[in-house]
Amino acid sequence: MKKRMQAGWRIFLAQDWLAVLLAAGLLAAGLSFIYSASWRGEDTGIVGSWFSKQIWWAALGAAVALALAATDYRFWLRQSWWFYAGTLVLLALVLVAGKKVYGAYRWLVIFGIPVQPSEFAKVALVLVLARVLSSPLVRQRSFGAVLLALGLMALPFGLILEEPDLGTAMILVPTTVFMLFAAGGGLRYLFGLAVLGLGAVAAALSPLARFVLDDYQRERIATFLDPSRDPLGSGWNALQSAIAVGSGGLSGKGFLNGSQNVLGFLPRTVSPTDFIFPVIAEETGFIGASLLLLGFAALLTCYIRTAWTAKDPAGSLLATGIASLLFCHVFVNIGMTIGLLPITGLPLPLVSSGGSFMVSTLAGFGLVQSVHVRRMRREV
Repeated sequence: MKKRMQAGWRIFLAQDWLAVLLAAGLLAAGLSFIYSASWRGEDTGIVGSWFSKQIWWAALGAAVALALAATDYRFWLRQSWWFYAGTLVLLALVLVAGKKVYGAYRWLVIFGIPVQPSEFAKVALVLVLARVLSSPLVRQRSFGAVLLALGLMALPFGLILEEPDLGTAMILVPTTVFMLFAAGGGLRYLFGLAVLGLGAVAAALSPLARFVLDDYQRERIATFLDPSRDPLGSGWNALQSAIAVGSGGLSGKGFLNGSQNVLGFLPRTVSPTDFIFPVIAEETGFIGASLLLLGFAALLTCYIRTAWTAKDPAGSLLATGIASLLFCHVFVNIGMTIGLLPITGLPLPLVSSGGSFMVSTLAGFGLVQSVHVRRMRREV
């Protein structure tokens, strides 16, 4: 018992406390502005309940992160194939018995609770890629390694795309490429993937897109190119988001005083989730938005430091994959809310409202902490 207590105390002390403080700060900011985004005075309703639900999801996610941090990450790597297969089964079940919301089948209702398997599929993919790409049986610089990684990515990608959820599916692509690069994948193959990716983007923006994209996806691209083409319809969220961000000025309008948010110009159905950043920017201004970005940058730096100082290649790749997920979500979410990218429906990590996404994000955080606790610093 005494040895277990001593081991637990060593794990506690070895945590990356800077990362813990940064994650806690981002969580606190998220809860505060979810409250602001769902606040409507005396009026109550389902939107107003998001704040209390998010507290419970954050608590559950924190418990998951703590459990993962206390467990050796190599145990989870050994189970990675089971997690990967399990998420594929859940993604297939979504297409058969999923709950339809806003025209898409993305949720399974389990014991009365809606769960989004695609969020957990991202973490499962990172786990299995970390195990495969660190295996001595795989030649990381070979074309076969690239094909293997792309094949593992293609299965959840196709199932998520079928829901349809293009934004979440696309996140898997750069995450896989980043992990291949970190594993030492052949640069000529990665360069070829980059060229193919640029070609796919060009095709999506061309008239050929009507043959491969759904109607809503083509509409999002058209709205991105010209939001004013339908200012009262498909372009409404993009325009109101840009107004909210721009109207915050240097120091913002103050907590609960954002007119775009409180008056409902930025719809309350999306302001606590995918469009939480405009709420923060309007109420705290350039200063608050910059501090939020600095918080994410510092947390990402902590993840990369853990990847660099990891004990083994598998741990390094695991931390790299989780860092890639964090970076891609932050980049895409903020890019779409300020008009630099098409609207894809991706939430902001640790800040946006969402149960499955919060738990999966904190699960990734716990895995990185597990790597950090068991790291062995390199001699430089």
